[in-house]
Amino acid sequence: MSYETVLVEKTEHIGIITLNRPEKLNTFNIPLGRDLNAALEEMDEDHDIYVVIIRANGRVFSAGIDISIFPMRGILEYRPWINLMEKMTLTISKMKKPVIAAVHGVAAANGAGLVAAADLAVAAEGARFGLTAIDVGLFCMGPAVPMDRCVGKKHCLELLMTGDLIDAEKAERIGLVNRVVPEEKLMEETLSLARKLAAKSPLALQMGKEAYYTMADMPLEKALQYSNEMFCELCTLKDAEEGVRAFLEKRSPKWRLE
Repeated sequence: MSYETVLVEKTEHIGIITLNRPEKLNTFNIPLGRDLNAALEEMDEDHDIYVVIIRANGRVFSAGIDISIFPMRGILEYRPWINLMEKMTLTISKMKKPVIAAVHGVAAANGAGLVAAADLAVAAEGARFGLTAIDVGLFCMGPAVPMDRCVGKKHCLELLMTGDLIDAEKAERIGLVNRVVPEEKLMEETLSLARKLAAKSPLALQMGKEAYYTMADMPLEKALQYSNEMFCELCTLKDAEEGVRAFLEKRSPKWRLE
């Protein structure tokens, strides 16, 4: 499939999606919203891809939503547009494969929401993050949903209410990103993490991610019941049998994908 605003490639069971509106600071417009979700869904259905990376061309990761579209005529026009801008959060949560964000420059507003929505994130030194919509009389309501799940109430509300940009080191401390690396090593380190995941049982990773997102909003007892059932199912797979046998025999496992 061809795309207008993203680039896609595949290497070593890793799919790479590159946001490609550098002249517009990779701000989200309708084509980018559609392309990103379609590319994510396409890679999730590709049986040869085990892990997905999202990165960006240009000076920044993403400066948020392209506000040049303002104003629209009314709520009926805004609603489908806003739903598309935030669809990536649902898409990533429903994907079978892990998604890693590789972030440089600035990730603001919807860009920060994309980082929060990703399962894992690697940031370059010097990267900055913020929920900046408040500075133009708006509020990052959509990005607040994944952000709150990453960093918690107080950090999330401070970002939302002040519009301040935080540095990569603080983003790591509050749980928005997993690690901070020199900018020149951003893709090297992100690929290293992706390769580590791609070497695990793809089925275990996929079932584990599904279980995590499903149980996250359940009451404690129901979450444990659900997770226990998922683990029982996982134990019956040949990959589980192979993994345990390989561990006992002190050798590398050969995943069967069944």
